[in-house]
Amino acid sequence: MATVRELTGRLLVERPRPRTIAARPYAHWLAVGAVCLGAFLGQLTASVTALVFPALESAFDTGFAAVAWVSLAYLLVLVALLAPVGRLSDLIGRKTVYLGGFAVFALASLGAGAAGSLGVLVACRAVQAVGGAMMQANSVALVARGVPERAMRTALGVQAAAQALGLALGPSLGGLLVQHASWRWVFWVNVPIGLVGLVAGWFLLPRTHPDGCPPRLPRPEGKFDLAGLLLLAGATTSALLGLSAASGLPLPGWAVAALLLLATVLALALTRQERRADRPLIPPGLVNTPGIRTGLLVALVGYLLLFCPLVLGPVVLAGAGVPVAVAGLVITALPGAFAVAATVGGALLPATWTDAARCRLGALLAALGLAGAAVLPAAPVATAVPLAVAGYGLGLLLPANNALVMRAIPAASSAVGGGLVSMVRSLGTALGTALPVLGVHLAGPATGGRAVLALLVLVAVAAALAAGRVRTPARGPADRPALPRQSAGAG
Repeated sequence: MATVRELTGRLLVERPRPRTIAARPYAHWLAVGAVCLGAFLGQLTASVTALVFPALESAFDTGFAAVAWVSLAYLLVLVALLAPVGRLSDLIGRKTVYLGGFAVFALASLGAGAAGSLGVLVACRAVQAVGGAMMQANSVALVARGVPERAMRTALGVQAAAQALGLALGPSLGGLLVQHASWRWVFWVNVPIGLVGLVAGWFLLPRTHPDGCPPRLPRPEGKFDLAGLLLLAGATTSALLGLSAASGLPLPGWAVAALLLLATVLALALTRQERRADRPLIPPGLVNTPGIRTGLLVALVGYLLLFCPLVLGPVVLAGAGVPVAVAGLVITALPGAFAVAATVGGALLPATWTDAARCRLGALLAALGLAGAAVLPAAPVATAVPLAVAGYGLGLLLPANNALVMRAIPAASSAVGGGLVSMVRSLGTALGTALPVLGVHLAGPATGGRAVLALLVLVAVAAALAAGRVRTPARGPADRPALPRQSAGAG
């Protein structure tokens, strides 16, 4: 009878693609398609959830601050797990971890849709984030490994388009499901997509290692920064809990002060830990570089500007009597325009424009669009048009800013730099979820919503002033990051 160790070993051995698939000249595009399913699913989940907040308030008889944790729990777990899951994937195989992510995500989505209480739903969302981290930490590497070097740029562009499509479809799909079915289907819709992704990845993705077994990797210098990871998770969780308590979560005033104080203490301890760690989770040498620091702050602000209207819009429109399905279509204008700008919008600008110029134009368009949303009435057309302008601007800003940051980071630290960009993106999304809750709690949907949008205009203007200040150092051929190659014989 097989032992537990033997069974585990069998599960970790990656299976090759069928020979009939691996031998096809377009096999690498089938692999990219399998990764695109995960990219689509992750962004669909990010943008669809905000549409269920009003329905969850009614279903569980609770407040906006409490239901916001359906999103915040997911984001906090994602931030905490991206780095360790990436390291684990190097050890046991990226295909194995990626497929496991589909399975965990689908099972957690099934549980979320069946949840009988808000606590169970939040717990299922946290488990769902484990699956999301397993997919997100591996998607770019799988694309890079699964295609020839000549097709790398195109393949990554296709993956970005799949992410943009998921982000754009989320609000409209969520609104239709909530109005014509149930909030539960917003989570259940992930199950068939996850199962298709699992089967597609099993047959279409090449093995991470030629023989299917992970090699004995050399021990990395220094220990993994577990203390930094725990301090980061504790600081972000405490800060968002304190913000939620101030936004209506049923906690006494002293608890709010204690949580914010704890967040401050943990953040200071994190700063000290990162200066002392052998392999810091957040390398001070990178973060404290003025240009890179500015670029990371702009990335955080950009995702705050992107997700804040997604959370705020349905609440404001519902307060104005707009049906939830219509509200979903209206809010789609923001991620839809973002998707267009992020994929093809840059080609419409003069070829001589630098990424810095694109950043500034994008931030100014975002400020203009958010200003329009703040002053115009909460009606479908009057809301959709300025949101589309803001989304288009953000679609110009974020890709150009991320490119500047990644070019400025030394090649030897490119993986760490990519992790930092992913981390600040998730933190910006979390703040974009929490800020509308505070505004609505303090001043109501209409007044509070306009106040939050006015604040976002100021933030976008500040981003326009700061954007594009990342400077790319001069590099020789040895400093250029090497693109991963597909190993000969990989299934």
